Amino acid sequence: MTDEAIDRAAPPVRDWPAVDLPGTDFDPVLTEFMREGPVTRVSLPSGEGWAWLVTRHEDVRLVTDDPRFGREAVMDRQVTRLAPHFVPARGAVGFLDPPDHTRLRRSVAPAFTARGVERVRSRSRSVLDELVDAMLKAGPPADLTEAVLSPFPIAVICELMGVPAADRHSMHTWTRLILSSAHGAEISERAEQEMNDYFADLIGVRSDSTGEDVASLLGAAVAREEITLTEAVGLAVLLQIGGEAVTNNSGQMFYLLLTRRELAERLRSEPGIRPRAIDELLRWIPHRNAVGLSRIALEDVEVHGVRIRAGDAVYVSYLAANRDPEVFPDPDTIDFSRSPNPHVSFGFGPHYCPGGMLARLESELLVGTLLDRVPGMKLAVPPEEVPFKKGALIRGPEALPVTW
Repeated sequence: MTDEAIDRAAPPVRDWPAVDLPGTDFDPVLTEFMREGPVTRVSLPSGEGWAWLVTRHEDVRLVTDDPRFGREAVMDRQVTRLAPHFVPARGAVGFLDPPDHTRLRRSVAPAFTARGVERVRSRSRSVLDELVDAMLKAGPPADLTEAVLSPFPIAVICELMGVPAADRHSMHTWTRLILSSAHGAEISERAEQEMNDYFADLIGVRSDSTGEDVASLLGAAVAREEITLTEAVGLAVLLQIGGEAVTNNSGQMFYLLLTRRELAERLRSEPGIRPRAIDELLRWIPHRNAVGLSRIALEDVEVHGVRIRAGDAVYVSYLAANRDPEVFPDPDTIDFSRSPNPHVSFGFGPHYCPGGMLARLESELLVGTLLDRVPGMKLAVPPEEVPFKKGALIRGPEALPVTW
């Protein structure tokens, strides 16, 4: 194909309003983009201009793992984006490329290995049992989000991060404000600054620690001058925020299990399939609203007959990739026997979520514990009356009223 033909193949720019969606409904606008072609152009509610959007599984993996697409180049330029506070901060790990990105992640890698995650398994199980005990003692009805799904991931990520129990409430408040566009950019930015200040102090006092928690690992790395304090704080904030995404993901997961009882009954009767079933639920659940952070093409790249020019902004949709029929036969169906299941719910490439193993552990503990200990659990209100969060970047129920 000639250069002229490739350029003429550029699709029109489409508005993506990214409105709040009910329940586990898949974004109908994203569905249209997927039907129109593997590469399209979109304009999001904030920022300026337009950006490319890739939706096929193969292309998402290409863009996220190819050094011709970089995050750092987003600095100092206007890019169309989902939320007004999605402005890149210089040095933030989410906007770094290798080798700097690799260097930062290496500093906390021990906390997210199988051994590091196993270190918090016993304590996580104990915390979860305590929360379920309290919910059962109080009796029905209960808000499953308030009683279990919110405090549990907070306790687990704070344990891994080395945040004292007394500070968990502040962490939760800051995270909710940062992950919401409903309160305005100023409030979100203030919450992020307060969390930055907190971790700067915590990492500073852990500089001579030999602990295995993230704050101690970062403090030691700063003391060895392997990373700067600013880099350490940025990474800590990203990990803390990401850890609480489990609340919303598990909220959608249990909303699904409570509205499709046949799925829950199968998981009760066949506990051996739970790990594989949770992977399938993670693939299917529309866990976020629209898209996250953009990349910039560092040179001209052709993707399916469309030329993406050097300097163009590019987004990937992990949600769309997880519904690619070429990779996942009958993708809209939840199939607990699906194998292989190469979903990209935790991303792909250098920016793959380091907490993926931890999130799987938490999901397995939540599903196993709640299905086994509260076998009669059901929604206390009609499904359509379950309130979902407004303006949330990570989708999930505001409350999940249950009885048993």
